[in-house]
Amino acid sequence: MPGHGFRGNPRQLWNAFRWSMLGLRAGWRHEASFRLEALLALVLVPLGLWLGHGALEKLALVVPIFLVLAAELLNSAIEAVVDLASPGFHELAGRAKDLGSAAVFLLLVLTVLSWVLVLGALWA
Repeated sequence: MPGHGFRGNPRQLWNAFRWSMLGLRAGWRHEASFRLEALLALVLVPLGLWLGHGALEKLALVVPIFLVLAAELLNSAIEAVVDLASPGFHELAGRAKDLGSAAVFLLLVLTVLSWVLVLGALWA
């Protein structure tokens, strides 16, 4: 269908890429947690690719790290929208922020679990 997706319109694809880069830059500039997780990813992603034996182990070590980064950006987006919509305290605003934080936490647990299981099997 014309006008749907990126087929035939490289400008749309370029704009989507550019907006994504602006989002990454905003995450880096304004979110300390994202900066910390991104710096850890700079170490852990190459380490995971080096330590993992075969594609599945490499994926098990690296994918959760990217999921944490993505969830952190989504959590930051939720927090920004909540702060804009509800500058004062509201129970639902607090709940939305807590739920986003919990999602990041669960993915951090997944990351640790993946590393323990993969590296534990390698060293056993």
